[in-house]
Amino acid sequence: MGKLTVLALRVVLVVLLAGSVFVQAVMVPLLAIDMTELSAALAYLRTPLLVITVLGIVAVQVVLVCVWRLVTMVRRGTVFSHAAFRYVHVVIGAIVAAALLVFALAVLLASANHVVPGDAVAPGVVLLMCGAVVAILGVALIVLVLRMLLAQAVARDVEAAQLQAELEEVI
Repeated sequence: MGKLTVLALRVVLVVLLAGSVFVQAVMVPLLAIDMTELSAALAYLRTPLLVITVLGIVAVQVVLVCVWRLVTMVRRGTVFSHAAFRYVHVVIGAIVAAALLVFALAVLLASANHVVPGDAVAPGVVLLMCGAVVAILGVALIVLVLRMLLAQAVARDVEAAQLQAELEEVI
């Protein structure tokens, strides 16, 4: 990975991390204030929605930090080591957690339709959110496939080091 690519990726990661902290510090409290105006029948949604929002942001932040660490490993030339797996596993876990949070949000919104007469939330929105859950899980599967490629690269790197050591003994 070139220096310019690493720099560009780090700029993007910093902007995303700063934006997520802004959302946590400013937007979530504003959302909490706005949600005080919910009807009494939907007031039970306030806390779960805020918790899901905060946990979703934390999941994104975890992925950003892990990607930063992996980029650092790439820059140092140490990404083809077993230490990289820790970060990849955390990324996969955070993505799966995000999918579960979106599913929980869909369930909460669907439950609002049973509390309030009529459609508080359009059924199509809940269906779209369930589709988003499948898409997010698809991203987790893609990262899992990339993890398997990393495992193969680490195995090849170890094998190459062993062959190099044997060759040096012969010479």
